[in-house]
Amino acid sequence: MNRINPFYLGFLLIALILFLSFKLNSAKTDLLEVKEAYKESEKLGVELSGLKKAYSKKFKLSSFKSASLVQKKTKKGVIISSKSMDIKVLNSLMGKLLNGTYNITDMKIKKLSDTKVSLHLEIKW
Repeated sequence: MNRINPFYLGFLLIALILFLSFKLNSAKTDLLEVKEAYKESEKLGVELSGLKKAYSKKFKLSSFKSASLVQKKTKKGVIISSKSMDIKVLNSLMGKLLNGTYNITDMKIKKLSDTKVSLHLEIKW
């Protein structure tokens, strides 16, 4: 009379197996979702590092040396400014910037004379 019925043990064992298989399937689903999120994050990281490299390039062309460009790097982007630059240099710089993939947030160009301008440009990433 003090013995446990084997039918109850079998039922308990089957219930335990079903419960563990359900938990295993949910863990597999969670793992697949985390893998997909990791792949997306990795892809985004590669794209952002590529954009950061592209944005942080210094303009070392000989035509830009005469413009006395001042570059300030910040955590969020680059600020390029010049108090006085030639219009031809400005056209060359704008050609480089507008043909690239840059996020220009602020651009101020002021005409100083017929051949000189001042420039303030902010690029964010």
